Amino acid sequence: MRKKVVVFSQIDAEILSKLEQDYQVVQVSPKLGDVNQQLLEHVQDADGMIGAGRLLNQSNLHTATKLKVISSVSVGYDNYDVDYLTQQKISLCHTPHVLTETTADLAFTLLMSAARQVPYLDRWTKQGQWKRTVGAAQFGQDIYGKTIGIVGLGHIGAAIARRAFHGFNMNVVYHNRREKMEVAKAFNAEYLSLDELLQQSDFVVLAVDLNADSKALIGQRELDLMQSHAILVNISRGSVIDEQALIQTLQAGKIFAAALDVYDKEPLQESPLFELDNVVTLPHIGSATAATRRQMANLAYKNLVDALEGRRPQYVVNPACYTS
Repeated sequence: MRKKVVVFSQIDAEILSKLEQDYQVVQVSPKLGDVNQQLLEHVQDADGMIGAGRLLNQSNLHTATKLKVISSVSVGYDNYDVDYLTQQKISLCHTPHVLTETTADLAFTLLMSAARQVPYLDRWTKQGQWKRTVGAAQFGQDIYGKTIGIVGLGHIGAAIARRAFHGFNMNVVYHNRREKMEVAKAFNAEYLSLDELLQQSDFVVLAVDLNADSKALIGQRELDLMQSHAILVNISRGSVIDEQALIQTLQAGKIFAAALDVYDKEPLQESPLFELDNVVTLPHIGSATAATRRQMANLAYKNLVDALEGRRPQYVVNPACYTS
């Protein structure tokens, strides 16, 4: 009998086709009714799962008796109850590294767009308001030679630092749970406390994982430490920022701008953020290029198949499930 795989979100069509050649594949879809009920039904005899962007925990997985692996088409894994999966000896796999450069590109896209007020000036121009030489209201911020503060010097944070240092001759400072002297040395980056970074940086870029320490890491107190000309960029997770505090800060003009790819609630349908000219809002597209998404899908497929066929996948979030 072929092993059963539950697909819990949309995935690459080629990967889906490959899975269907070798496994019994069942797809979960909101069009078919309550997703959690579908999951409870289908995971009862499932061997593996693949997808992204859905909360998976004991409440919708407790009927699983054979489940060996969940392969997430993502680098982040805050949607999954890792402790529960480890307890059940279900390996959780993800797709790190393949989206590093693409996400770092987007961080600089956001940074530059906010610095030069690109969305606001695009609307302003299309509305026919360009009737004479631009004035101070249309002026932006310089980037070259400024100070960038990177919160989270992982793979993506380091890729952002590389762009800043080599491409824009920026002074790089960083904050991390621990110093990363070998990584920082390549960019002459200085380790600072979070407060010091916020006080000294012209641009603050958040590139941390979402965990107990980073949730609401940037609240009103932290925003008040930033310079009035500073720009805040978030490519990590929405919950890293107190979104209401950020809105109030932007409304009051206490910082120059914010540039966001992630939010507390996604998809973001309505928000005071949409009414502000000093914020750039993108729909969580950090890894959204065709090439990168294909690489992520291929890696997630490989992780899944390796686990199903008795091989240890390369990228396992909870390796303890193999020993506990």
